[in-house]
Amino acid sequence: MIKNILCLSLFVVFGFIVHGQLLESPNGKLKLNFKIEEENPYYALQYKGKTILKDSKLGFVLKPATSYFSGFKIENIQYSFANNTWTTVWGPNKQVADHYNEMLVHLIQNKTGWKLDVRFRLFDDGLGFRYEFPIQHELRHFTINNEMTSFNLGKDYKAFWIPADYDTNEFPVTTSRLTEISKQIDEVRKEPLAAKAPSATLAVQTPLMLKSQDGIYINIHEAALVNFPAMTLNLDEKNLILSSNLTPDKNGDRGFIQTGSVSPWRTVIISDDARDILASNLIVNLNEPSKIKDPSWIKPVKYIGVWWEYFTGGGSTWTYSDQQDIRIGETDYKTLQPNGRHGANTKHVKEYIDFAAANGFDAVLVEGWNEGWEDNQAYRKEHIYSFTKAYPDFDVKELQAYAKSKNVKIIMHHETTSSAVEYERQLKDAFKFMKDNGYDAVKTGYVGPIIPRSEYHDGQWMVNHYRYVTETAAQYQVMVNSHEAVRPTGLHRTYPNWIAQESARGTEFESFNGNKPDHTTILPFTRLIGGPMDYTPGIFEGDLSVYGNNKAKLSTTLTKQLALYITMYSPLQMAADLIENYKKYPDAFQFIKDVAVDWDSSYILEAEPGDYVTIARKAKNKNEWFVGGITDENPREATVDLSFLAKGQKFEAVIYKDGKNASWNHHPKDYEILHQQIKSNEKLKIKVAPGGGFAISIKPVK
Repeated sequence: MIKNILCLSLFVVFGFIVHGQLLESPNGKLKLNFKIEEENPYYALQYKGKTILKDSKLGFVLKPATSYFSGFKIENIQYSFANNTWTTVWGPNKQVADHYNEMLVHLIQNKTGWKLDVRFRLFDDGLGFRYEFPIQHELRHFTINNEMTSFNLGKDYKAFWIPADYDTNEFPVTTSRLTEISKQIDEVRKEPLAAKAPSATLAVQTPLMLKSQDGIYINIHEAALVNFPAMTLNLDEKNLILSSNLTPDKNGDRGFIQTGSVSPWRTVIISDDARDILASNLIVNLNEPSKIKDPSWIKPVKYIGVWWEYFTGGGSTWTYSDQQDIRIGETDYKTLQPNGRHGANTKHVKEYIDFAAANGFDAVLVEGWNEGWEDNQAYRKEHIYSFTKAYPDFDVKELQAYAKSKNVKIIMHHETTSSAVEYERQLKDAFKFMKDNGYDAVKTGYVGPIIPRSEYHDGQWMVNHYRYVTETAAQYQVMVNSHEAVRPTGLHRTYPNWIAQESARGTEFESFNGNKPDHTTILPFTRLIGGPMDYTPGIFEGDLSVYGNNKAKLSTTLTKQLALYITMYSPLQMAADLIENYKKYPDAFQFIKDVAVDWDSSYILEAEPGDYVTIARKAKNKNEWFVGGITDENPREATVDLSFLAKGQKFEAVIYKDGKNASWNHHPKDYEILHQQIKSNEKLKIKVAPGGGFAISIKPVK
C-alpha cells in the first residue's frame, strides 16, 4: 500500500535575490538557504542551528571553458512537499517512508539565455539536490569540462576515506583528519590492485564519512547515477572545501549531456547520532520506483560456491589447462591436457549442490566453468571468454538436471576482464543460454583496465554499460551481482534485479592479509550507504597456512564472521568457506543456516564508524529476529537493547559469542553458544573480543 500527500505552490521572482530563499526539513532541524550573489548561485545548510555547509558553489564549466555557473538570475521558484510510504521488493525494511520538502529553482543566464534548474529535497536526515537541464533552443548538446558543485565544510573533520580512483574502489579505508590526507594519500595509492587510475588532483571517493569534533556525522555521496560519470571529491585542504570531481574519459571529457536530462542527486546525510546515518533511506528515496512491473521472480538468495578454494592456496584453479596459447573460437578444448586442478568440474560442483540441498541453501556459485581462463594476457585483449561454451569437464545439462532435482539453483559467472564491448556483443546470447539452462542469477566481473580503452570503470560510458547489462538481464528474468563495478547509488530500487554489488574491498582480500579489524566497522558508513554489498562472509578457518603456501590470517574471530550476515546488509549472502570447515563447526554453522536474507524491519542499536556496529533485524514475514554486533581491534562490552521485541512475550535467544581467550590474532575460533530466555524490557551485555563479534537468533517461546 502506498500513501501519498503532495502539495505544490509557485513563487515567481523577477530580478535579483539578495537574502536568498529558505527551505526547511519536515521536522525543522535542517535549514537550506539558496541565494544568488554577484550572479553566482550558492547554497548553505544548517542542522539544529549549527552551520554544516557554508556558502557552496553550484553549476558547471562547459567545454572548452564556458561558464554555466555564473551570470544567473532566478526566473522562478517552485515549492512542494511529499509524504509517501512505499513497499520494497527486498531490503532491510519492508516499508520505507519518503518525507521531504522541495524547492525547485529555475535559473536563466543573463547573456546567453541558457536555463539551468536546481531541485533541492530536504529530508529530516539530510539533503539531496540535482541539476536539471531543460530542453531549450539555445542549448541542445554540451560536454562537461568540470562540475562546480562544492561542499564548503570549513572544519577539519575526521574522515573515513579511500583515494579517488577512476578504476577501483578496492583500497583499504584510511581514517584521518581532512588536513592529513595529502600526507598519506601517495602511500595509500601504492596498494597493488588489478587496475588503478588515480585522480590527478587531491581527491577522495564517495561515499565519504565525516565526523566533527562536536559530534556531527556527515555522509556525502550521490543517488540515481544514470547517464553521468561518477563523482569523486576534490579536497581543498587550506579552506576545507570539497568539490565535485567527475570521472573523465581518457580524453579528459567529463560527460556528454543532452538537454532534457538530469544529473544524479548530490547527497548529504546529517545527524548527531551515528545510528541515523545507517538507518537513512535518503539515497534509495531519491531513486525512481521499480521499472520491473512484476518483480515476483526476484528472490533474495543464500548461496555457497566454488570460489574461496581459488584464494586459499590449496591448488584449485579457474583454468582447465596450463596451456597458454588459447584462442577463443579456434582452440578445441577437448584436445588440451587438463591440469587436474580445475575447480569447476561436474563431480565437484555436485558435491556443492548436495551440501546446499542438505543445509537449506538456495544456490551454488560456480566460477571458472567457461572457456577462456587460460589467457594470462587477458587484460590487453578484447576477445577472451565465451559465455555460452563450457569446459569439457563441466556438463551444463547434467548439472542443470541434478541441481533441479535437489531444488537448488546454479549461479552463473561472467568474468569479462573489463572487455565491456565484447561482453555486450555476447550479452543476449549469454542470457539466453542462462535462461535455457535454468540459471536465474549472474555474477559479473570487470577485473583490469576497461575496453574500450578510452574509458574508466566509473566513467559515463561504463555507468551506462552496467545499467544496460541490468536492463537486458531483466528481459530474461536474471538477477545481477556486479563486481568491480561503479559504486552503487540506490539504483537497486529502480532495478531490483540488480540484487547486489561488490564495488569495495571484500573478503577475498583477507586471503592477501589485506583487511584490518576495523574494516567492516567502516564499510556500513561508506560503501553500504549506496546499496547492498556481496561481501562474502562466513570464513571459519582463518589461518590459510593450513592449505599450503598461503600465510594469510583473517582479521576477525569466527563469531564476527557470523555477525557480518547482519551488519553487512545484502539480499545476496554467501557462506563463503569450504564445505569441510562448516562440517568441523556444525554448531556455529547453524546460525548461517538459520539467518534470513530479507527483512521486515531493521534496528540500529549501536554504531560508531571505525569502532563498532550492532544491528537487529526482523525476518520478512516471520516471527524471528537476528542480531549482529562487531568491533574493531579493541575489545568492548556491547549493549543489546531488546525493546524491538514484542512486549509481554517470552523469547528464546541463541547467542554466539567470542570465547574468553578469543581475539582476531589469537584463538579466533574460540567461541561459546548460550541459550537463554529474554523479554523486550531487558538489555543484554555481551563482551566482544578484539576483532570480534557476536550473533543472536531469537524466536518466541512456544
